[in-house]
Amino acid sequence: MLDDGEFKEAKRLYNEGYKNANHERFKSLLDYYNTLTGFNETEAAAIMHHQISQYGPNCEKCGRPYRTPKAAICASCGNKRVA
Repeated sequence: MLDDGEFKEAKRLYNEGYKNANHERFKSLLDYYNTLTGFNETEAAAIMHHQISQYGPNCEKCGRPYRTPKAAICASCGNKRVA
């Protein structure tokens, strides 16, 4: 997962990739993500879902993150979030 600063740079590289017409247009983004995480992602669009602030806190019952910061119920275990 990327913090907001890391995600800002990833988004810039993603947008820059659309300006390039060659077959390696997202290479700089994929390389950046690999350097940060050590994971060899091959799909640039998938990285755009890895911003940690898009998710909520961890569930009090199962420990998995809520799907959004405002989610009231954990999608994994059904626990109702304490507001």
